[in-house]
Amino acid sequence: MIGLFFGDTDFPKLILKNIKKRKKKYFIIDLSKNNIFKKDINSHRISIGQFGKILRLIKNKKCKKVIFAGKINKPKFSQLKLDITGIYYIPRIIKAAKKGDAAILKELIKILFLEKIKVISSTYFNPELSLKRGNYSKLKPNKFDLIDIKKGIKILQNLNSYDHVQAVIVRNKIVAKETSKGTKKLIQSVRKLKFNSGVLIKFPKKKQDLRADLPTIGLDTFKDCKKAGLKGLVLKNKQNIFLEKKACINFVNKNKMFISIR
Repeated sequence: MIGLFFGDTDFPKLILKNIKKRKKKYFIIDLSKNNIFKKDINSHRISIGQFGKILRLIKNKKCKKVIFAGKINKPKFSQLKLDITGIYYIPRIIKAAKKGDAAILKELIKILFLEKIKVISSTYFNPELSLKRGNYSKLKPNKFDLIDIKKGIKILQNLNSYDHVQAVIVRNKIVAKETSKGTKKLIQSVRKLKFNSGVLIKFPKKKQDLRADLPTIGLDTFKDCKKAGLKGLVLKNKQNIFLEKKACINFVNKNKMFISIR
């Protein structure tokens, strides 16, 4: 029996598809914004404020392992319904929320660990979604792109442990960093700079829990990059969720862009 903490994006749907194909027993704790798994008979809509109810469900199912996948948005704490266990744990979650959505996820994992529940990698059932080192496009980075890539990676490596930045865009000496608004807003912001090249580099944050919070990209990411005039995208080896792989590769080849995994 596997417990599935699911948020938004298509990633959870792909995990569920593989789990069903393997005929693995499962249950879902639906944390998505619009309750997207409500039609599944094994799905439960429980807020993180009702942590006692979540733990009882996990233990009643005799579940020892869970997966976190998809975007889990910061809840409106003033509107949460709390049970006794939720009242005990919620101050920790609120404190974590000040550092961003990823910190909430990390705190939830710590709480589950205290309850002797193991969180396994989100790619456990879908290892094919995490790309290995190499180039996945016909076009490869040229010497100027490599300079931009090296600079962007160095910037990400030098960030402090509490920084929410997991993506930068580099073009010559121009650098744009991701804010708490996310990668999409970062890409949109450089459209004003009228780039005719440039590279998006997206790596996990420092101290990010790689079991549950990997950088995710898909076809929409590349479409946004194309509109912004960017030439390519760089991800870290086996530390990414790459959705719609075939469509993405076709798109970048058609538009003379590159995908590089380092």
